Amino acid sequence: MQSYFITGTDTEVGKTFVTERLLKAAASTGLSTLGYKPVSAGCFVQDERLVNEDALAIQGASSIAVPIEQINPIAFAPPIAPHIAAKEEGKVIELQEIVDGYHRLAAYRPDVLLMEGAGGWRLPLGESSWMSQVVSTLELDVIMVVGMRLGCINHAMLTAEIIAKDGLTVKGWVANQLSASMPYYSENLETLKRSLPAPLLAEVPFNCRVDSEILIPLRQIFA
Repeated sequence: MQSYFITGTDTEVGKTFVTERLLKAAASTGLSTLGYKPVSAGCFVQDERLVNEDALAIQGASSIAVPIEQINPIAFAPPIAPHIAAKEEGKVIELQEIVDGYHRLAAYRPDVLLMEGAGGWRLPLGESSWMSQVVSTLELDVIMVVGMRLGCINHAMLTAEIIAKDGLTVKGWVANQLSASMPYYSENLETLKRSLPAPLLAEVPFNCRVDSEILIPLRQIFA
């Protein structure tokens, strides 16, 4: 089984969009796929349970059908940091629960299992716990989504450096263009290509509507 953790250089940089396309790229090569969004905040009620739009998108992009509560076992209604939402509800996000949820999905024996984070690499889950600790426990390689905007070089380099410091490997990164008119987009991209310790897997154009342009280059990670 191939398995990767999808992180971003910040929140709202397109992690779910890229996770969906990675799942589809793997499936287009004949591999069975499952996505995992263990923690979400910003949910609505559906069939008497909290449901997150990103988790639904990941469920829909997976080739193996599993219940949404296994795709996203920890969900909070307000669109705020999960550790704050948990504290407001008097709950504690347990790292072991996230690890157990991963192994529950791995038991379906997918060829590819992708786990998407929330926010950036150092997402707090409690007073002294972080999502990155879960990734370290599972020893997952990382795919990084870089939101291409002013400041992206600093954010990308610092994220890559702390992932390496945590003893993990960035296997590749995706450049997601967040606006139609980022100044010096090409120059920023070239600097990142020279500086990051992993290959560029794909570029996502602003308001991309043609999946094939992304799926073909993303297949390389599963070769």
